[in-house]
Amino acid sequence: MKNKKSIESRKKAVLLTGIGVAVMILLTATKAVPGLNAAGLSVFVGIAFFFIVEAVGRQKGPDSGLRFNTVMADLKKPGVIVWALLPVFSGIAAAALGALIFGDEYGIHVVGRAGYILAFDKAFLLVIELVVAAFGEEIAYRGFFLGKGMKAAPFWVCAVLSSAVFALGHISEGSAGVVMFDVLSVFVDSLIFSMVYRKSGNCVVSTISHIIANAFALVVLTVGM
Repeated sequence: MKNKKSIESRKKAVLLTGIGVAVMILLTATKAVPGLNAAGLSVFVGIAFFFIVEAVGRQKGPDSGLRFNTVMADLKKPGVIVWALLPVFSGIAAAALGALIFGDEYGIHVVGRAGYILAFDKAFLLVIELVVAAFGEEIAYRGFFLGKGMKAAPFWVCAVLSSAVFALGHISEGSAGVVMFDVLSVFVDSLIFSMVYRKSGNCVVSTISHIIANAFALVVLTVGM
């Protein structure tokens, strides 16, 4: 009876994951509809479904994809720190290459894309918003979309699909070349965050990587502008 209930819980969790992922994709797709941009809501949907699926699937303790009490141990797992720091270097490389190809336009585009939620004139608020934004995105895209998606599909399928949706959600107005380059760099970083999550099993760890990468990228871009 217990095993039967466990199987039923897993089936419900997989079904709910499929529904949540579909809604996130549809919301992100509204980027292509003039005057109907609801892509930002995909993060909130992902966060909500993460906790719903964990509750339905009865994923607690070491089985949860969100663990604060094991962060230090997860950071010590093989390859985690290397992958966690890699987005810093990919971000610097993207900023340098973007400046080489597009000049100041690339830095202005990226900072402008993030500027609507970031208080650049208030350092304390900037730090808080960087943390909150990265944490929300990691729960939604790594903890839910990727982590729960892997219960039904291979890692690389989930990693590529979640990263593509995540990157497309960052599209903003600008020249085609700059926008494409920006989206590609976000996609690459998202794949790296996916590897951080896979190796650590904890979206708190991928959040740390995300925060550090965003902070370095903003410093590099603002200094270079």
